[in-house]
Formats: sequence, structure tokens, C-alpha cells
Amino acid sequence: MLSISEGTSIIHETIFENRFMHANELSRMGVDVKIEGSSAILKGSSKLSGAKVKATDLRAGAALIIAGLIADGETEITEVYHIKRGYANIIEKLQGIGANIHYEK
Repeated sequence: MLSISEGTSIIHETIFENRFMHANELSRMGVDVKIEGSSAILKGSSKLSGAKVKATDLRAGAALIIAGLIADGETEITEVYHIKRGYANIIEKLQGIGANIHYEK
């Protein structure tokens, strides 16, 4: 959400040292993000584009889903076992609020 917000946002991570492994995946979608130590610096962008991306962990998967829903075009997320393990019925829940999302085996 910060990627489409106006201005610059900084996220500091103090628990999991590899929390921002998915920054490269978000960059592929047009997110202007730079990692500096334990911080991610995001500059607001007006448009995200769909891309093929990989979920590197549970929270990364959630971030990629949100980015995919915001993006123009189609987003394909691979390695979704993280997402399915951590969020029960996430596809159905998002479809229930109008998201155009589906899971392919």
C-alpha cells in the first residue's frame, strides 16, 4: 500500500533479518524500493504492473497479493505454499470482497 501512497515511507525491521527478501519481487511490479541495512525505503508510485513474482515467505506473499490486486494487468505468484499455510481460505475471502483472484495447481 505504501508503494502507491504519496511521498517516501521507511519501514524498519527489528525481528527477522531477511524480512525484505521480496523487495526485488515488488520492484518487478514497479515498486520503487531500496533496502538499506534493516530498513526498506519506498517512494510512492502511481502505477504498478502485473508480473510473475515469487512468494519468499508468509508476509511477502501477502504483500505480493495486495500489490497484484492493485497492479494493472495480471500478476502470477509462485511458491504460494507460504501463503496457503498461513492464511486459511485467503482466495475465497478475497473473492468474497470482489477480488479477481484464483489458484492454479
